[in-house]
Amino acid sequence: MLNQKVADLRKDYKLASLEESDVAPYPLQQFDRWWQDATSSEIDEPNAMTLATSTPEGHPSARIVLLKSFDEEGFLFFTNYESRKGQELALNPHVSLLFFWRELERQVRIEGTVSKAGVNISNEYYNSRPMGSRIGAIASPQSKVIPGRSFLEEQVGQVAAKYEKEAPQRPDYWGGYVVKPVVMEFWQGRSSRLHDRILYTLTTTGSWKIERLAP
Repeated sequence: MLNQKVADLRKDYKLASLEESDVAPYPLQQFDRWWQDATSSEIDEPNAMTLATSTPEGHPSARIVLLKSFDEEGFLFFTNYESRKGQELALNPHVSLLFFWRELERQVRIEGTVSKAGVNISNEYYNSRPMGSRIGAIASPQSKVIPGRSFLEEQVGQVAAKYEKEAPQRPDYWGGYVVKPVVMEFWQGRSSRLHDRILYTLTTTGSWKIERLAP
């Protein structure tokens, strides 16, 4: 079972450390610090994050989506509400996000609950997208089985022709979600796999508890 060529792949992490005395008192502040580092570094799509969802029975699925904003309300992304993730989110609002910034030897893991973004937010973002992306959001029956690539291209052609003289409006089945965190973990790679892991947990009083986890 063990493939030694795969098992021997390893890297020793030595860029930085993360101490309890150095982190911000609130996880969003700490995320913003690391976000500034990520966006000022030569990282391709630092806003790419893994979104993990599951069915009510506990069957998980994960995929990469793009972060579009974050603030005290939570972490914002957009997608098709009728896609697999949209259907799972409608039945089970508990989700996890994961950012991995390899160049900085860092990852951020977030657990929380999701809700739909406001209509105005979804409209504003949809209208800011390139025309091709707006047309694609209408044309693609995301996550549904289709007969082939040509079917998708035909759908795009039909939608593009329909809106040749006017801008399309956001379809009701496409929009934003906001993930409200209750747990945030900041992971800094360290040598010999003795990584730094700082965990923020939201308490019942609304304050954040900060703890160190063993690597």
